[in-house]
Order: sequence, then C-alpha cells, then structure tokens
Amino acid sequence: MKRIFFNKQKNMLLTIIIGILMIAVLIAIPTGYEDALIYQGSERAVGIVTEVDNSAIKSSGLIQSGEQTCVMEIQNGPFQGQEITGVNFLSGSLEKDKIFKEGDKAFLTISLNGDEISSAVITDHFRLDKELILLAVFAVFLIAVTGKNGFQAIFSFAITILTIWKILVPAYLKGYSPIWVGIGITVFLTLMIIFFVYGVDKRTVTASLGSLLGILATCILGMLFTDLFHINGAVMPDSESLLYSGFQHLDLTAIFMSSIFIGASGAMMDLSVDITSAIYEVVEKKPDISWKEAAKSGMNVGRAAMGTMTTTLLLAYSGGYITLLMVFMAQGTPIDHILNYKYVSAEILDTVVGSFGLVTVAPFTALTAGILLTRKKHEVQEQTEESIQPEKAIGSLE
Repeated sequence: MKRIFFNKQKNMLLTIIIGILMIAVLIAIPTGYEDALIYQGSERAVGIVTEVDNSAIKSSGLIQSGEQTCVMEIQNGPFQGQEITGVNFLSGSLEKDKIFKEGDKAFLTISLNGDEISSAVITDHFRLDKELILLAVFAVFLIAVTGKNGFQAIFSFAITILTIWKILVPAYLKGYSPIWVGIGITVFLTLMIIFFVYGVDKRTVTASLGSLLGILATCILGMLFTDLFHINGAVMPDSESLLYSGFQHLDLTAIFMSSIFIGASGAMMDLSVDITSAIYEVVEKKPDISWKEAAKSGMNVGRAAMGTMTTTLLLAYSGGYITLLMVFMAQGTPIDHILNYKYVSAEILDTVVGSFGLVTVAPFTALTAGILLTRKKHEVQEQTEESIQPEKAIGSLE
C-alpha cells in the first residue's frame, strides 16, 4: 500500500526546512515603513552614561518635569568611542518618563549637521541584551524539556512574530480590511503552527478544522457584539496616538473586532491540539475502538480543558487592567457602573466571545478526530485480518 504520510524522521526534516525557508522569506519582506521620517537625518546608537546632571529637573510630588543632561560614551556606530552630551526630556508622565544614572546603557538618537553631531536625545534604557539572554535561556530550557518538539515550537514562535510584524501590522497601516486580513493571517498561523506540531499527518487536518471553526464563530460573534455594545476601537491602548500620527483613515473599530479572534485563536489551537492528541493516544492503545467511543473520550477531555481555558482567557485579558479596577474600588464606583464602563465591557466581550469559540472547538474537534483517526486504524486492522485468514487456510490444508 502506498504511504500517504511521512514517517517521523521525514516529518522532522520537512518542518525544519519549511521553517527555515519561511523565516528567511519573512525577514526579506519589506514593511514599507523602514525609512520613517522621524529618523531621517539622524543616527541611532547605544551609549553608556558616564555623568549625570539633574539640576534642571523640577519635582512636584511624584511628578518630574524639565530635562536631565547626561554625558554618554557611544558604544557603536560611526561615532563609537566619542563622548557626547545627551538630553533626556521629562514630560511629567510616570508612564513614559525615565531617569538615568551613571553606568546605565541607553539608546541615543543623534541629530547630524553634515557629518557632525548637532544634538543627541536619550530615548530609553537599552534592554536588548537582557531580552536576548532571556530568549536564549527560554530556548535552551524548552529544547531540554521537549526535545525535538522544542525546535518546532521555536520555529512557530519566530514565524508568528515575523508574520505579525511584517504582514499584519503593515497591512493594517495601509488601510486594508482589518477583518479579512486578520482572518487570513489567523488561518495561516493556525495551519502553520499545528503543522509544526504534527507534520504531514491526519492530526494536522483534525486539529486545524477544529480551530478554524472556533475562529469563524469568534469572528462572527465579535463583529456582532462589538456593534451591539457600541464599542469604539479607541479603547485599545495608543490608538488615538496612531490617529494623530497621520493615520486618520484607519478603522479602529474593525481592528478591535479582528483583535478579538486573533487573541482567542491561541487558546482554540491549544484546545484542539489537546483533544486531537488525546484521541490519537486512545486509538493507539486501543485500535479497535469505535469512532463514537473515541469522540466521546475527546469530548470528556474537552470538557475538562474548557473549565480552565475560559479562566485563562479572563486572566489574560484582565491582567493588564488591574490598576483600572483598583481605581474603581478606591473611588467606590458601583459594580453596575463598572460593568457598563466601555473598557470593562470590551474585556467582557473579549473573554466571553473567546469562550464561545472554545465551546465550538471542543465538540467539533472531538467528532472530527473520532472519525478521521479511527478510520485508518480500522483499515489497517481489516488488512491484517485479511492477510491472516489465507495463512490460516494454508495451515489447515497442511
């Protein structure tokens, strides 16, 4: 019989090759916003603070305004080794302002007059080295625990980041339909991530179908209830700043709608993979199980997982708004006013609509996995029985 699916070694090699090619292609794709006007005629560099002058800072309680002057030694770029004086402007915002001290490493934006430095602004602390260390430790730990699956997870992680940054964000900025772009990107990432989990296998088809149905349900409900709740896309952080930066044409509400199913897609993929893997293991241990029994086992797994997944979504969405809830409580705001507030309503919409998607994923994945994953086993079993019967007949004649 001709093999339809690859063995594990070929699957692993195929996913590695595809992963490397996809990462290379995504890195090469231009966003169209590489030469932003804000950085033209300037150089970006990293410097170390050697001296600090805080005399021009004005303090009023927690608020600090004015400017901080720092002497910086440039660490890279065409001016490496030079010492310059950089300015750190303070706006009185605890959220955005930063204070530097001697020994800190910081990003600099250097303005040029010809080939000479005219001024330098200290933009932020330099954190990339620590981020790289954290990512490297995570990658090593992931590979140590999961083995070869860790490599596949790293590929999925890198491709997801690059797809969002190189395709999704530029498409939104250029005014393409956020709903259709979001659906396209989510479908692509779902198929890609599950492929990296299973390779060329019926489990990939099963888990993908379950996830995509949940994404479709979440998309429809998100669009419907965003209108019913009268939620404006301006509830998203920094959305107004985007409009004031010359992007008044953007449909923030449609972007908010797309963020609902994009944000919930990860949990739906997780649930569909859990159910698919559970049914696959059951079928492996009991090849003669019927598709109904297998689907029932998968549904039992889905019920248990859904009990925690909905809470996971709640914690993920509400974690960033804990200070808002503290403000409400400190002011004695009534609970009905809190629940009706548009920011809280937006989080309720995210959580409940995402949970609807999970409820859709579980039964459909269990049913699909029960049918697809048991059929192959039954065919193999029937072929084995057919091959055994002639042998028995020959033995009896002898």
